[in-house]
Amino acid sequence: MVTLNTLKKMKTDGEKIAMLTCYEASFAALMNRAGVEILLIGDSLGMTVQGQSSTLPVTLEHMVYHTQNVARSNSHSLILADLPFGSYQQSKEQAFAAAAALMAAGAHMVKLEGGAVFAETTEFLQARGIPVCAHIGLTPQYVNTLSGYKVQGRGDAAAAVLADAQAHDAAGASMILMECVPAALGKTITQSVSCPTIGIGAGKDTDGQVLVMHDMLGVYHGKTAKFVKNFMDGQNSIQAAVEAYVREVKAGTFPGAEHTFE
Repeated sequence: MVTLNTLKKMKTDGEKIAMLTCYEASFAALMNRAGVEILLIGDSLGMTVQGQSSTLPVTLEHMVYHTQNVARSNSHSLILADLPFGSYQQSKEQAFAAAAALMAAGAHMVKLEGGAVFAETTEFLQARGIPVCAHIGLTPQYVNTLSGYKVQGRGDAAAAVLADAQAHDAAGASMILMECVPAALGKTITQSVSCPTIGIGAGKDTDGQVLVMHDMLGVYHGKTAKFVKNFMDGQNSIQAAVEAYVREVKAGTFPGAEHTFE
């Protein structure tokens, strides 16, 4: 079984971590067979499964339901579940109640979006037995304040994103996920924090990678981001595509230069 200690050892040993989004039982079993270390029940299901224009309409009840589905057929991967918009921003106590519901549904870790302002929430949850992944850089739940899905941390803004990562690391975060940040910043953050880092559009030097399953299979109907690669190309099955993703992450060949930001 993949545990927090497994992930820490992988960081220490320089072995890349493969993560994919997963929302239901059949794909959970397939990803287990393919060697995916972390299954992310992402609020991205709002867009990929529900057809919403953003992640904002996703509720805690939706997240609990999909986490239960994944957990039922998971055999060895670590399950990470998103805290949806509005379920943790009001108070640390609100965050604990929502996180506890996801843990009871089968999650092994929860993910919250936001920088240093949420470091106290990370510390609060960690102290109460709930491992936290802090999601920084581009945070889709804050798309309205960010004025769209744009690269974060370029130029002078890099220092603020680095400070966000260090604040969560100091608060005891079990993992940090960086989205849409320059590759050089992804490398700097990975080298400056003690916990494993996962990148999505954050360069090849993070400790691991994540993609939305629908994107890497080429079935999402929306706009394709620069950091996405269609792993179904040249493969004869979904299983083979997922295995190809894991191989390329492990080998450090994905992401390539064409998938990263300067």
